[in-house]
Amino acid sequence: MKKCVFAGTFDPPTLGHKAVVERAAKIFDEVIVAVMINPDKQPLFSAEERIELLKKTMPFSCVRVISSAKTAAELMSETGADCYLRGIRNGTDFDYETANYYVSEKLCGEFVAMYVPCPQNLLHVSSSAVRALLKFSKNVDGYVAPEAKEALLDFYRAKNTSGGKL
Repeated sequence: MKKCVFAGTFDPPTLGHKAVVERAAKIFDEVIVAVMINPDKQPLFSAEERIELLKKTMPFSCVRVISSAKTAAELMSETGADCYLRGIRNGTDFDYETANYYVSEKLCGEFVAMYVPCPQNLLHVSSSAVRALLKFSKNVDGYVAPEAKEALLDFYRAKNTSGGKL
């Protein structure tokens, strides 16, 4: 069984994340989407909320959504994944992901990394952009999966950070 790990903060998941997983689903038997718990980050959404949003965003039979406080390298070893999947939008993403790859390789030895280019129509989509849209009560259509939109808005409203209607 060919497996890959797609790890990230996913705060929140976007259509770009979904596009990466859709492409990986054509190659791998199992795509493990891992919400990474990083004590140095202060995500807007809880790990549980992000997991629920990911499950709504990626309702594919080959996708397994988990959370982990381990390194990506440890997660690869633990899950038996063949490949570490990364989505890239531009050269900056490529440079960042390549540097992280070499750090991970030092931790767990050589492994395969696969960089999946983002579809051109989603190059502007990021979790940061979604958080900004939410903050200013703007429409998130075209940034998040329609299946996850209502849950995202409900989670955001529950945090009492929005002064207006979304």
